[in-house]
Amino acid sequence: MGRSLGLALYLGFSALADGLARRRLARRQAAGKEDPARLNERFGVAACPRPAGPLAWFHAASVGEALSLIALIRRLTEARPDLSVLVTTGTTSSAAVFADRAPPRTLHHYVPVDTATAVRGFLDHWRPDLAVWTESEFWPRLMHETHRRGIPMLLINARMSETSFRRWRRARGMARSLLRRFDLVLAQEAATEAFLTRLGLPGDRIETIGTLKEGAAPLPCNEAERVRLAAQLGTRPAWLAASTHPGEEEACAAAHGRALPGARRLVLILAPRHPERGSQIAADLRAAGWVVARRAADEPLTPQTQIYVADTLGEMGLWFRLAPVSFVGGSLVPIGGHNPYEPAALGSAILHGPNVRNFADIYARLGAAGGARLVRSSAALGDAVAELTPDRAAAMARAAWAVSTAGAEVTERTLAALLDRLPDPAGPPG
Repeated sequence: MGRSLGLALYLGFSALADGLARRRLARRQAAGKEDPARLNERFGVAACPRPAGPLAWFHAASVGEALSLIALIRRLTEARPDLSVLVTTGTTSSAAVFADRAPPRTLHHYVPVDTATAVRGFLDHWRPDLAVWTESEFWPRLMHETHRRGIPMLLINARMSETSFRRWRRARGMARSLLRRFDLVLAQEAATEAFLTRLGLPGDRIETIGTLKEGAAPLPCNEAERVRLAAQLGTRPAWLAASTHPGEEEACAAAHGRALPGARRLVLILAPRHPERGSQIAADLRAAGWVVARRAADEPLTPQTQIYVADTLGEMGLWFRLAPVSFVGGSLVPIGGHNPYEPAALGSAILHGPNVRNFADIYARLGAAGGARLVRSSAALGDAVAELTPDRAAAMARAAWAVSTAGAEVTERTLAALLDRLPDPAGPPG
């Protein structure tokens, strides 16, 4: 394992950083970004005993990453009935959403802060037999201590943007040292493989196989709520603006206005990326003259409603099922785009802006297959919504579904890599 001065300095700092970490978490708690009832978990103090037998630990940074693991974890525990699974995330929203959908024998724990005390307490308690990172969130102390204990380490669904690559390139020695701790890396696309090998990951430890999100199970929904809202819509056509960011709500409202002359009963379902913005979004839309109802305020979708603000967590599966056409946000503003697999798996035609660098490969494949359409402006979005008759939307949705379901092999190959590195079922408990 190569030495790195940068990593050595980081580890020295993290050994003394408990006080700093406590002050930072206190500020986050005051801002509503931490769960006070579970704050001890961030310092490596578990709230429940370790299950007997082997334990696989997965770390996922956010809601999307955690949800992408569900189908894989379910398959893993089916293949290994003796196995328990621990999932760590860092946000309250990811904890809440994952808790509702966690497979059997799966526990959730907040990821410890990256100090020596917290990380060692976490690893001392859980003693995982396998450690699996997803995508690209690297905590140096956590990786160092895991590797030091001889725990096999994998990075799956790996994705590195050009921005992240440039940032890590400034600490190339640390990046090389950390990456070489992984026994295997399974990358989403060729660009990530190129970035990671340029940072020092040996070429024989990385494979490009695609993304787990292609093979993930469709997002669930409350069927009673779907029936109720479908009845409120009746025969009115609807389209969805999913995971929107500031600037996109105004653009989608303008697009809606442009589409209305051809379909005066059309409804826009607007689901912001951050639901806590719903109240302000609704107020701004009403000030602009729109008739608005809010999901979080339990306001009904009436025949007069023009825009329905879907400002709740964990219900995206409901909105994709109700809308035959979905604009995926973060793409008309420079965010980098959001996950197109979710609408593709649920029969919704996909529209998106030009800023989709986070999912460039799959958007290109969806576009080539006729399952997604690029719109470069609010006007173009409105025209696309108006032009997508039910037949055209259905044809796009079928094409998108065919692309999304082609990813089942990714789950199979990832599952095989995990099973290969777990202790034998007949071996001693962890």
